[in-house]
Amino acid sequence: MNMYFKVFILVILCAGIGFAEEKLYSDKYDYINVDAILRNPRQRNGYYDCFAEIGPCHTADAKFFHDHFPEAIVTNCKKCTKKQLENFDKITDWYTTHEIEKYNALVELALKKFTKKD
Repeated sequence: MNMYFKVFILVILCAGIGFAEEKLYSDKYDYINVDAILRNPRQRNGYYDCFAEIGPCHTADAKFFHDHFPEAIVTNCKKCTKKQLENFDKITDWYTTHEIEKYNALVELALKKFTKKD
């Protein structure tokens, strides 16, 4: 099992311990059709480049999710709305099935950014 994937699982388990209920992220972009984005390589790669900080965030929703992605990864989407959690799971499933290396790179970046934030 890849080291980054192991770290990701460990972080999820630690985050599951939980504390007091926190405010959820805004539901402003809950309408986003993640299935359509994942099916469209151009869109999928655009969002990936934004999240991986190797390209610009072309849309307001991409910028919003980019800003919250490190925390969502580390906390297993603790502040996500129900729809965001569903989308987070779809994205995680897709990348761990089809492009695990890219997913591991995102997790590594998220962990670095989140730990710098503290």
